[in-house]
Amino acid sequence: MFGTIRRHQKWLWLAIIIPTIITFVWYFGPTSKLDNGRRGSVDYGSINGQRVSQAQFAKAHSEVKLQYFFMTGRFPEEDRNSRFDPIGETYRWLLLLQKQDELGIRVGEDTVEETARALLRPFERSGMSAPAEFAKRVLQPQGLDPDDFERYVRHYAGLQELISTVALGGKLVTPEEARQLYTREHQELATEAVFFSASNYLAGVSVPAEALTQFYSNNLAAYIIPERVQVKYVRFSVSNYMAQAETDLKTNLNELVETNYQHLGTNLAVLFPDAKTPEAAKAKIRERLIQHKAIDPYAKSNAFLFASKLLDMNPVRPSNFDDLARTNGLSVGVSAPFSRSEGPEDLNVGADFVKAAFGLTPEEPFAGPILGQDGAYEIAINKTLPRETPSLDQVKAKVTGDYKRQQAMTMAFQASQAFYPALTNGLAQGKSFSAICTESQLKPVPLPAFSISTRELPEVEEHLSVDQFKTAAFGTPSGKATSPMMTSDGGMILFVKAKLPVDEAKMRADLPNFTQMVRRRRQDDAFNLWFGREIERGLRNIPLLAKPQQAPPTMSPGAKAKS
Repeated sequence: MFGTIRRHQKWLWLAIIIPTIITFVWYFGPTSKLDNGRRGSVDYGSINGQRVSQAQFAKAHSEVKLQYFFMTGRFPEEDRNSRFDPIGETYRWLLLLQKQDELGIRVGEDTVEETARALLRPFERSGMSAPAEFAKRVLQPQGLDPDDFERYVRHYAGLQELISTVALGGKLVTPEEARQLYTREHQELATEAVFFSASNYLAGVSVPAEALTQFYSNNLAAYIIPERVQVKYVRFSVSNYMAQAETDLKTNLNELVETNYQHLGTNLAVLFPDAKTPEAAKAKIRERLIQHKAIDPYAKSNAFLFASKLLDMNPVRPSNFDDLARTNGLSVGVSAPFSRSEGPEDLNVGADFVKAAFGLTPEEPFAGPILGQDGAYEIAINKTLPRETPSLDQVKAKVTGDYKRQQAMTMAFQASQAFYPALTNGLAQGKSFSAICTESQLKPVPLPAFSISTRELPEVEEHLSVDQFKTAAFGTPSGKATSPMMTSDGGMILFVKAKLPVDEAKMRADLPNFTQMVRRRRQDDAFNLWFGREIERGLRNIPLLAKPQQAPPTMSPGAKAKS
């Protein structure tokens, strides 16, 4: 099949995604973490009475890596923030394959080829045409080969048929039902609101000493200073290796920039908000690629050399860190104290740095290399600061500010409650919401029309969540107002003016795709319900799974592949 696809498809490869999207840490091979040095001794258990062999597990694991790739656009080892469970996902995939066999699902070659083309279509812009390059640049670095890809495509196509078979009832959506659902999700409301902001009441808040003391006592946990550490560090700065990294990347740099630009798509605006043109965005991508290469391997390898020399020094003493740095002409920095939850504000580092710092002890006083955004770090223990409960006098300014804000918010919400009777009486008399607000010297705020499917409402989000707002709005009849609602800065009352008519032309144009979406959603729900029951029965005899769980959303068997 790989050869057949070669004749019909322009092959491509997924570029190295820039460091702001991913970091490169892979913690699990097909059997390494399981065997723990006891190759061949692992009991892989049984699925519905059928034993799982090491070879079956390894093949399924390769397919799960490809499933993750086509679902997210990157491999699991490239996604440090993912909660991907490689062992659990591999067993769930094996269970899906077993169910395909039980139901006699056999996928034809034409379907396999079409599925492969569909999976790869989102990457066509990368312009790769040689199958050998696809295998070399995508499969081989992950320990995969063309057989793994062909096997995955065949099983993925079978999975789509399995979903259709076991969730057939989910496809039943009548035209009238589709219209009703579309109307429910897309009919918009016209609304107005009046906001009561705490900032308008701050000036009127007094701060009695006794009340401040009571407030401090009631909220003591908020003022406790947690345990902190302070570390010494040697930074191997990225700036020292940028020229060398650019030279190494020069041959393929333009291709990598273009590929990343095409792949990132709408994420570009989030990553580079200041880049207003394609050229500016590509310049940012170019800089990030060079920076990543400068950090890993160059800064990282030099930090490793320092760490190796440090570990060779006996006896192990914290002072070795300063001595070695001085001998090598390196400067030693000292961080500001930081906690587990906040990390060092004066260093451009992440969670790995914090974890390593809090793991330092007098017996093991060094850690590294640790990669940051601006280089690689080697760190040493300097000082540990215990948890501290400050006195009121020590944090009086902060406690006073917090007390005043809380009191002002209470006053703002009470003002909304005081206004509510006048509002309901005025509406009952036929007055408009705007007129009633004006009479009470309040400013009504017209809001943009929105529907249940609306995801963003900037005018509202600074006060409360969009979901809270929509729940209140769609639970209120036209011509009525909500009761006072607490917000992040006081209170709000919302008036629902009217339900706006649905745009019939737009509905007719949208209905075919909307109906398909509803069918797919119901089909997925039906399949996931069925598969959940199968997991409980089929994976109960797996020693490596103490408690089988549902698959994470990124690996949902019924989800569509995407770039």
